[in-house]
Amino acid sequence: MKPSESIKPISYVKAHLSEVINEIVASRNPVIVTQNGEPKVVVQDLQTYESIQDSLAMLKILALSAKDHQAGRFKPVKQAFEDVRKRLRDQEGS
Repeated sequence: MKPSESIKPISYVKAHLSEVINEIVASRNPVIVTQNGEPKVVVQDLQTYESIQDSLAMLKILALSAKDHQAGRFKPVKQAFEDVRKRLRDQEGS
């Protein structure tokens, strides 16, 4: 569904809130709510919102990883695992 097909004025949303919510949950398509003819908010189902937030978090982690790699802040996997094993052994010995 195109975003332009899911634009609703706030007066419609107020009058038909339950129906709008059911439609959003069933279709998983967001609704853009307008006020005085201007788009103001996007209403979406919780699963979609959480999925987008998870995706954004993963993208942020990837971006930070790429930045660290470019700056030379990395080590080979073998070395990383050896360092972790050493830390674990040191903790067990404490």
